[in-house]
Order: sequence, then C-alpha cells, then structure tokens
Amino acid sequence: MKATFSDMLIEGTRNSLGRVNEVIDAVLHDSSRLEELYRCLFHDDEWARMRAADALEKICREHPEWIEAYIDRMQDELSEKTQPSIQWHLAQIYMQVHLSDVQRAKAIHWLEQLVATTDVDWIVAVNVMKALVYFEKSGAIERSEMLALVTVQLGHRSKSVVRKARKFLDEYDEG
Repeated sequence: MKATFSDMLIEGTRNSLGRVNEVIDAVLHDSSRLEELYRCLFHDDEWARMRAADALEKICREHPEWIEAYIDRMQDELSEKTQPSIQWHLAQIYMQVHLSDVQRAKAIHWLEQLVATTDVDWIVAVNVMKALVYFEKSGAIERSEMLALVTVQLGHRSKSVVRKARKFLDEYDEG
C-alpha cells in the first residue's frame, strides 16, 4: 500500500522538509495526485501544511499550468490563512502562474494587505515585496503604490526585511 501524502508530510523533524522531495516526485510522475497534495494544505498539523505548500510551489516551478487550475480555490480557501509558510509560498506561486485579470487583482489586493503594516512575518514580507515588484514590472500595479508598501517595510523589526526593502527602493532610485 502506498503511503498517503498526509502520512509522508507529517514525518520529519521540526524545521525540516521531511519527505517533501518524495511527494514532489510522486506528483511529477502522476499529476492525478495533485488534489491529494492540495488537501494537505488543510491538515491539522502545521508542519504538514508547510511541507504541502512547499511541495506545491516547487511543482509549480516545473508545471505552472497544473497549479493554475487551483488558483481560484487557493484564493478562496487560503487567503484567510495566517500561517506564514502558506502565505509566502502563495506569493511565490502568484509570480509563476498565468493569472486572469480578476485573479491578478485579487492576488495583488491580498499581497498589499499583507505588507500594509510591519506586523508580518519576515519571510512573508520579503516574498510579498518580490511579488509586488514583479507585478509592478508587468504593469499590473502602479509603481507609486508598490513603492509605498515597500517603504512601510523599512520599519520592520527584521533587519533582513529592511535590507531587502532598501535594495528594492535603491533599484528604483537608480532607474
């Protein structure tokens, strides 16, 4: 009997990816298991959810079209999730998939809300800033809007977020 993704993703020590690579390989060899992986985003265990989000984002790198079919569900079902690992992986996914105009608008609105204050996880802040820069470069968000949100992050408690915000702002000062 093959192990379920739920069983596989719960395995591993804290702060490890456990058997994520095995799950990724299984989905890449059998895309019909993508739904099973998606359902793991709602597992009771936060580490299983984190590993599921990581696996989905890595699969998206190889096959963004597979994940595109889940975007509406992700926006409806995950936008209210406060778990940082789900938030930062969703921000990464938004930069890799083709979004409809409605999906893009929802994504940008969600991203903007996350970094409207400095009360955001540091990895989420960095990935959301990257996504906002990506959307600005594609013309989906006004430069002034994106710069204002990045500027907010100059007050973040994490020095790495402040450094990244400064880097983004410096790139626009030079351009």
